[in-house]
Amino acid sequence: MFRFFILFLIFSTCSVHINGDTPANCTYDDIRGSWTFFETQRSFDRNVKCDNQAPGANEVRLELLFPDIAVDEFGNKGKWTIIYNQGFEVQINYRKYFAFSAYKQNGSTVISYCHRTLPGYAHDILGNNWSCFTGRKQNQLQPKISHSPPMLESSEELFRNDQDFIKQINNVQKSWKAAVYPHFENLSHRELHLMRGGPRSRIMDPPKPRKASSIVKRDVKTVPLEFDWRNVNGVNYVSPVRNQGACGSCYAFSSVGMIESRLKVQTNNTVNLQLSTQDIVSCSRYSQGCEGGFPYLVAGKYGQDYGFIQEKCDPYVGSDVPCHEKKCLRHYTARYGYVGGFYGACNEELMMIELVRNGPMSVSFEVYSDFQYYKSGIYHHTGLESSFNPFEITNHAVLLVGYGQDASTGEKFWIVKNSWGENWGENGFFRIRKGTDECSIESIAVEATPIP
Repeated sequence: MFRFFILFLIFSTCSVHINGDTPANCTYDDIRGSWTFFETQRSFDRNVKCDNQAPGANEVRLELLFPDIAVDEFGNKGKWTIIYNQGFEVQINYRKYFAFSAYKQNGSTVISYCHRTLPGYAHDILGNNWSCFTGRKQNQLQPKISHSPPMLESSEELFRNDQDFIKQINNVQKSWKAAVYPHFENLSHRELHLMRGGPRSRIMDPPKPRKASSIVKRDVKTVPLEFDWRNVNGVNYVSPVRNQGACGSCYAFSSVGMIESRLKVQTNNTVNLQLSTQDIVSCSRYSQGCEGGFPYLVAGKYGQDYGFIQEKCDPYVGSDVPCHEKKCLRHYTARYGYVGGFYGACNEELMMIELVRNGPMSVSFEVYSDFQYYKSGIYHHTGLESSFNPFEITNHAVLLVGYGQDASTGEKFWIVKNSWGENWGENGFFRIRKGTDECSIESIAVEATPIP
């Protein structure tokens, strides 16, 4: 099966400086169609800054077809995928092209120009012969106007546990228990917002799980009814729970947690590394530091282009400290992608197969105000909201490590490692309803293969 690397650069402002995700909002149907890439000479390395390059003179013409097929003007076939709602990546003729959709932002108002890209990056599949390009779609689209919610004035106030809200949660359902966490009251609402994913980890309208094919339905019957990487024949392949603190770095913890665990799986638990999340927060040009980011761009792109270093080489401080080059051994990602092959192809069955065969994986889900109070049981969103809730819905990245079924109720659940410390939830883990795409947890899973 054709596998491809999901490569994509995202930018934080309309000045196209490389630093994190964008507020662009472009759909699959906006991107699908006929494109021309205007590419520079292929003579650069990975340090090239494409925002400083003149427009390319070489033209590459492509058709991006349903569901993930790319065809160039010579009839060569490849693959493509959108990246969230922010851009897209194409792999064809042994080259990879990745860019984000053009946009302009004025305050909270965002205008997306989905028929063209901001400057993007291309290189061959070995990571050589880099070039810059811009893309333009044959059919011009009308600009799309959306809004980025501003932080509320009250966001710097200290958080207070809502006792009445906790009682309501426990009264309306019996699947899970909510509890008070006194240590959260040391944090401001803004800091808790960062802990829940951060403003730059927001995914608007996540895709719905794709219906499983007959082959997938056959294959899922070969995996166990219950599975947990924390105990496979008495061996724990999951690295320890850590605490991200008041920094929107869940994407980094989820990513390195997957790489750490999969290295253990690949080497029969003989390679036990703790990888640096601070290096990602400070140095990754594909994320937004403590403001948020996405595992696709860390476990995949950053892991392949730059590699991960060990925690002892750059210990976690949980803030946006400057990046300094470090002479450390780096551990690289060989391949990575969306579970199912492209954005929107994921489902429960594919997640079960990937989890059992290859190890824990990074998943994202929508965080509502009741989740913060989770203590035990099988979580589902109650539909309740706290009387004072200054948060927008964010997407929190976590690590999927197993699945099971409650013996008394028959309710199915995923087992997930969080990054809020061992004194939260079930010793740092939580269970969440399985098979219903609860809070979109079965929609956007990422798998990656590290190099031992």
